[in-house]
Amino acid sequence: MSDELALIQTLDFLTPMVDDPYIFGQIAAVNALNDVYAMGGQPLLVMNVVCYPQCGDMGVLRKIMEGGLSKVKEAGALMVGGHTVDDNEPKYGLSVCGRVHPDKVISNGTARPGDIIFLSKPLGSGVIATAIKAEMASKPAMEEAILWMSMLNKTGSEVMQQVGVNAATDITGFGLAGHLFELAAASNIEVELNCDQIPFMEGALEYAGLGLIPAGAYTNRDYLADKVEYEEGMDPTRRDLIFSPETAGGLLVAVDQGKADVFQKAMQERNCFCCPIGRVLQQGFKPIKIVG
Repeated sequence: MSDELALIQTLDFLTPMVDDPYIFGQIAAVNALNDVYAMGGQPLLVMNVVCYPQCGDMGVLRKIMEGGLSKVKEAGALMVGGHTVDDNEPKYGLSVCGRVHPDKVISNGTARPGDIIFLSKPLGSGVIATAIKAEMASKPAMEEAILWMSMLNKTGSEVMQQVGVNAATDITGFGLAGHLFELAAASNIEVELNCDQIPFMEGALEYAGLGLIPAGAYTNRDYLADKVEYEEGMDPTRRDLIFSPETAGGLLVAVDQGKADVFQKAMQERNCFCCPIGRVLQQGFKPIKIVG
């Protein structure tokens, strides 16, 4: 728009993954808003995207939209309207316009050799959501998953701008492996992912071991079959979880090795989860090396 202003435009919406309509609205809103944070931007204007049965309970829809609005306000953005259509299955999300300085846009295509790769939320929301639908999720597992899914990546994005990172994206439907592949391919780099260092939500490993894995995990795994290489003897449950879709997942951040400690300390000082899970080996894309 000018030498000091660029716009980020994104849209995302979801079907319900929890029973509480207010919490569903919050999660769906966070899932959309986080796309702006992944680029180092600030959400500015927001519009609702709603699919809902005309004969449905409008009180439930009101709670969904109130949940979404609560997160829009937390992000410091303005809700300026939206659109609804009649649909048998409820769906809710946001179209988001964000702003960022043109010189401070954080891309997923600028990671460099030697970078340390950090994750800002544990994995497992897709598996926990599957367990919730199967009525097999424990209360602590549900509560932790809801905590992470309803958490904006606002603080992590602010730290990225403060420290100055090389590249970033957020973890959503393509899972950790899929979004890491996007980063590696766009940056033309070789990446090593340490599976033993990846944090998981409570119950995620247990439920995945029982086979409560979203169908999207298998789609992601099949698509990435020739784009990853595994170390022998890897735990198959952990391997499946890195392909599992995430809802409103964390930031995946590539930080210069010389700034890695500064970034991790800055995240910790602001009570923002941060875990190193891999590194960039060298220039030139090769299948992701998964070790541990």
